[in-house]
Amino acid sequence: MPITTFSQLMDEAKRVGPKAVVVAVPHEAEILLAAQDAERAGIATCTLVGDRELIKNLAAEHEIDITRMIIIHEPKPKVAARKVMELLRMGHADLAMKGKLETGDFLRAALDREAGLRVGRLFTHVAVFELPDFDRLLFVTDSGVVVAPTLEQKVEIVQNAIMVAQRLGVEQPKVAILAATEMVNPKIPTTMDAANLAKMADRGQIQGAIVDGPLALDIAISAESAAVKGITSPVAGNADIMVAPDVEAGNMLAKAITYFAKGKMAGVVVGGKSPLIVASRSDPHETKLISMALGVLLAS
Repeated sequence: MPITTFSQLMDEAKRVGPKAVVVAVPHEAEILLAAQDAERAGIATCTLVGDRELIKNLAAEHEIDITRMIIIHEPKPKVAARKVMELLRMGHADLAMKGKLETGDFLRAALDREAGLRVGRLFTHVAVFELPDFDRLLFVTDSGVVVAPTLEQKVEIVQNAIMVAQRLGVEQPKVAILAATEMVNPKIPTTMDAANLAKMADRGQIQGAIVDGPLALDIAISAESAAVKGITSPVAGNADIMVAPDVEAGNMLAKAITYFAKGKMAGVVVGGKSPLIVASRSDPHETKLISMALGVLLAS
C-alpha cells in the first residue's frame, strides 16, 4: 500500500531505522531539534560535524539533548561538508543533512569527482508534499538542483522521482510533465520537451510510471479541468509526480504549495551514493525531521 501521509512515512522510517545520519554544520537550534527528535523516534543516530563549542552552547541554551551524538570538531563549513562526504563515502554513515551552510557548498562537496558521492547518475531534488484534504502525497521535481535541464537531464529527473515515489509504495506513479499549456507548441520549447518525454516513456526509455505531457498544472491535479478542456489522459487529475520545466518554476511551485496551500514538505537530493537532505534554513525542525525520515527510507 502506498504511503499517503507523513505520519505513515514516519512509521515506516521507524520500522526500517535507525540509520546513521551525519549533519554538516548544525549551528542552529532547528537542526539540533530535528536530530534530537529523530533519535528519540528511533529513526536515526546522529553525528554532528561543526564547531564543537558552538554546538554544545546552542544545545544547552535551547535545552536540546545531544548527549548521545558524536561531535566531530570542524569549525570551517566547507571543510565540514567535505568531512561529511568522506564519512558517507567510507560507509560510516547512511545519509547526510545540510545545516547552516550554503547549499552550493554542501552540494559541491557531494559532487566532487574524486572525493564526493558520484555514481554516474544526475543529482536531482525531489520534494514530497502532504496537503490538506488531498488523498495522496504529491511529488515535485526538480526544485533545487538542476537549473535549466536539457531533455537528457529531464529523463534522469523523471526517473529519479519515480524511484522515490516507488520507495514510498506508489507502484506505478502517474507523472505530469508541466508546461504553460497542454498543447504542443514549437514556440514554447518546454512543451516540446514534455511531448518527447511522454513518447520516450511510451517506448520504454523511461520506466516504472505513466508519463504524460505537456500538461498545465490545473489539468495535472483536476479531472474536472481536464474534462472542461477536453483532455483525455490517464494522468489528468491523478498526477503523483509533477515535473517542472526548470528550477525556477519548480522552486516557486514548491513554495506556493507550502505558503498558499499550507502543504507540509519533505525534501531529498538523490542520484548519489547516499541520500542528501537539503532543507531550507527557514524550514522548521518538523520539516527537517520528516525530510530525515524520507532520507532514512531511501537509504534502506
